[in-house]
Amino acid sequence: MSKNAMTIYSESLLVHFRRAEDIKKRAVDYPAIDLNKRQLCDLELLLNRAFYPLNGYLSREDYDSVVKDMRLTDGTLWPIPICLDIDEAAAGKLRPADKVAVNDSEGFMLAVLTVDEVWQPDKKLEALAVYGTDDPEIHPGVRRLYGNGDWYVSGSLEGLHLPPHYDFKDIRLTPAEVNRHCSQNGWRQVIGFHTDEYLHCAHREMVLRAAREAGANILLQPVVGLGHPGNIDHYTHVRCYEEIVKKFPRNMSMLSLLPMASRLAGPREALWQAIIKKNFGCSHFLVADDHADPFAGRDDAELFYERGAARNLVREYEAETAVKMVPLAEMVYVEAMAQYIPRSEIEPDMEIKTISSLEFKRRLEHDLDIPAWFSYPEVVKELRWAFPPRSRQGFTIFITGFSGSGKSTLAKVLMVKFMEMRDRPITLLDGDIVRKNLSSELNFSQAHRNLNITRIGFVASEITKNGGIAICAPIAPYEESRQANRELISRYGGYIEVYVSTPLEVCEQRDRKGLYARARAGKVKGVTGVSDPYIPPRNAELTIDTTNITPAEAAQEVLLYLADQGYIK
Repeated sequence: MSKNAMTIYSESLLVHFRRAEDIKKRAVDYPAIDLNKRQLCDLELLLNRAFYPLNGYLSREDYDSVVKDMRLTDGTLWPIPICLDIDEAAAGKLRPADKVAVNDSEGFMLAVLTVDEVWQPDKKLEALAVYGTDDPEIHPGVRRLYGNGDWYVSGSLEGLHLPPHYDFKDIRLTPAEVNRHCSQNGWRQVIGFHTDEYLHCAHREMVLRAAREAGANILLQPVVGLGHPGNIDHYTHVRCYEEIVKKFPRNMSMLSLLPMASRLAGPREALWQAIIKKNFGCSHFLVADDHADPFAGRDDAELFYERGAARNLVREYEAETAVKMVPLAEMVYVEAMAQYIPRSEIEPDMEIKTISSLEFKRRLEHDLDIPAWFSYPEVVKELRWAFPPRSRQGFTIFITGFSGSGKSTLAKVLMVKFMEMRDRPITLLDGDIVRKNLSSELNFSQAHRNLNITRIGFVASEITKNGGIAICAPIAPYEESRQANRELISRYGGYIEVYVSTPLEVCEQRDRKGLYARARAGKVKGVTGVSDPYIPPRNAELTIDTTNITPAEAAQEVLLYLADQGYIK
């Protein structure tokens, strides 16, 4: 039988304070593992028992069984592997029965792991089973899986502290606290609503309708997993949830934040969430037809998983989870009736009104009216405060291309033009300057080149977040680091990728630094275009060939695009 399933349920895996003091004294000699944000989310849900019946990280036997059959070895249903991933260097230092201090990113010890096994999993097999593909290019969950450590360590946990949070502490509730609230208020039927999106009027109507039909109270449980508490969108999300929950009847709803690292694994993730909701005291679970799909909610993207697949899997295991699947019905606004009704009940003569997520974003970006039938004024106020119109947002211009393509010259011309406008602070992050001042210890391997680009991206994200303009002009030959920067910076403002597509032969003719000549003579290695590849961007906002145009003309193309998109006036 699985060690995990033999655990008797308790409120948490946190040890008694006397045991904690003893552990702290002994831990000075323990090796340590510092967790990243994703790993911290998993640890918190292990320690507070949201991941019951697990009492630690899966053994290899349990892991294989979960990947293959969605069950622990004792037959307990569990669809998602919960593993502690580490790199090869750390794995080589651990042996069975070792005690390991498990720390947050700042080295604060949260738990002790007693090592059971250390092994190297088949991540392609895991990806195929959990996500339905092993291609990181088409599924962000697979990309994250491959980007994590290549070794897994399993074992049981003794918790000293839950990861500390200093924000919204009154709504960061453990399963025991939520269950206690439900019991004290006589809530026998509770419907769980899992979300990581901003909520508007239609969402309230969806949830209320489902709750009334089920005869259940409401647990509104937004995910706040991987957002950093220093990010403005984290606070905005929670402030909006606090406003939307006020629109529900106070005696039948509660708000509780869930520190969860979502996998975006479609049907398997929906089933996993149903089990988690059961641990929080839910009897019912609202499931959308695109639930946990990596492309859900995007107006311009096809879904990865078949519509309804998540619902079907949760419904299939209702008897085992003791959680009833409730379909989340789409609601639309009928102006003549001044109310929302299910789309399935719309008659041919009814005129409906909708605003897509892209249109809603456009209205925010351009400071346009957002009608009260679509979103509550209190929610819109929070969003407008956090996400001002594009003309007042920070943005990053990320210029990529071969050495000699004209990147640096274009960047310098743009900097002068923006300085003339005098409406935002400007920072130029030229490739050579960054290499000298920020990344001087790095070489030109692919790993170090990607690290250099993500360092630039981090600096640019801070500039963008604070309302400035960052102009970046590195070679940036690899798509993976460029995409990482796009994902990071787009959270805070505009991101405009400019691919300077000047052909290599033209760049070699210019060769002001003599770089290509030395590379062709074999005097230097790792030169992009000669001995190292350049992967062109897949989705650059602008592509500019400077072969036959002046730097001023190239800059004008960028400025016209920015004006058209509303970033400058």
